[in-house]
Amino acid sequence: MKNYSTLKKISQVFSQYGIVLTGKKKFASFESDLHMDKIFVNGLIYDLEYALHKELEEEKVAGVQAPAHVIELLMS
Repeated sequence: MKNYSTLKKISQVFSQYGIVLTGKKKFASFESDLHMDKIFVNGLIYDLEYALHKELEEEKVAGVQAPAHVIELLMS
């Protein structure tokens, strides 16, 4: 049940940024496919960390390229 509430919070934050997590879009590149600047990607990650009360390691955050990768890091 905890995973469900975590995924729901993640989905809500992504929807605030206008990112749909269905189909192939969850594997879309932030910069080339979703046309997001690095500053907005960092803001998205900050909002996700804040919503989940969890902090990701800087090294892992630097290599994030797609929504699915962020979700994977947050769920582990």
